[in-house]
Amino acid sequence: MKKNPQFEAIAPAPGSSLYIENLRDFNAANPSSWHYHPEMEIVYINGGSGKRHIGNHISYYNDGDLIFIGASLPHFGFTNHLTNNKSEIVIQAREDFLGPEFFEAAEFAAVKQLLIRSKQGIVYSEKIKSRLGPKIEALLEMNPFDRLINFLALLNELALAKDYTLLNADHIILETKPQDAARLDVIYNFVSQSFTRPISLTEMADKVSMTPQAFSRYFKNKTGKTFVQFVTEYRVIHACKLLAEGSLSITDVCFESGFNNFSHFNKTFKNQTGKSPSHYRNELRQIL
Repeated sequence: MKKNPQFEAIAPAPGSSLYIENLRDFNAANPSSWHYHPEMEIVYINGGSGKRHIGNHISYYNDGDLIFIGASLPHFGFTNHLTNNKSEIVIQAREDFLGPEFFEAAEFAAVKQLLIRSKQGIVYSEKIKSRLGPKIEALLEMNPFDRLINFLALLNELALAKDYTLLNADHIILETKPQDAARLDVIYNFVSQSFTRPISLTEMADKVSMTPQAFSRYFKNKTGKTFVQFVTEYRVIHACKLLAEGSLSITDVCFESGFNNFSHFNKTFKNQTGKSPSHYRNELRQIL
C-alpha cells in the first residue's frame, strides 16, 4: 500500500495569505489519505457524488457539496475516480493568518463562532451551496487583495447562514496526533479498498501490527465506535451512493456494498438511515 504523508503542509502562493486550488481531476498517483493540517478549509464541490469522511463522521453527498473543515480536523479528500464532479475548489488558511487578534474584533463575532463550530465539520444546505458556490469559483480569478476581501465576506456569509449541519457530535476528540493519523490512514485506506468482502478483526489488527484485543480498544478510543460499526457504516454509505446512481437493482446494491445477506442488508440500512433501501431510492428520485 502506498504510504501518503499524514501531515499536509499548506503553502500559499507568493503575495497571498490564502491557499486556493481547483482540483479538476483525480490524481491516481497521489490519492487522498487520512490527513490533517492546522489550516481551516472550505471545500466547494461542483456536481458529482461521493463520500464525506470528516472526523468520526461518514456520509454521502449527491450533486456537489459545500463543507467547512476546522483547523486540525482529520479528513479525506473528496475527488476520486468515481465522483464525476466538475471541480473541487479548496480554500485553506490559518485562523490567525491576519494576526492573532484579528477575529477578536467585534465585527467578527459571528465569524469567531463559525471557527469554533467548524471544529466539528460543517456541511451547508443546497440553497447555501448554490448561492455561495459561484462566489467561491470567482475567487480563483481575483488578484490577491480582492480575493482576501471577498474571502472575509464569504466567511461572514457562512457564519450568518442558518441552514447547515454539524457532522460530528460534541465531546468527541477529533484532533489526531501524527502517529495516530498514520495508523488510521492505513486502517481507513484498507477498509475503502476491501469493504466489499469480509474483513476480520484479526486481519485488520495484523495490518497495523496489533493484537485484535489491543486494536479493538485503540479503534474505539480514537473514533468513538467499534471497528465493526465503522465498516458497516461505510458499507451503508456506499449503498446510498449506488442507490442514488440508480443503475443497479437493490439486490445488486446489497452485494456490491459488501453485504452477503439481503435481509441483513435491509435491516441494517433502515437502522442506519431510517428508511428502507427502496424508500431511500424513491425519495431521492422525487427530490431530483
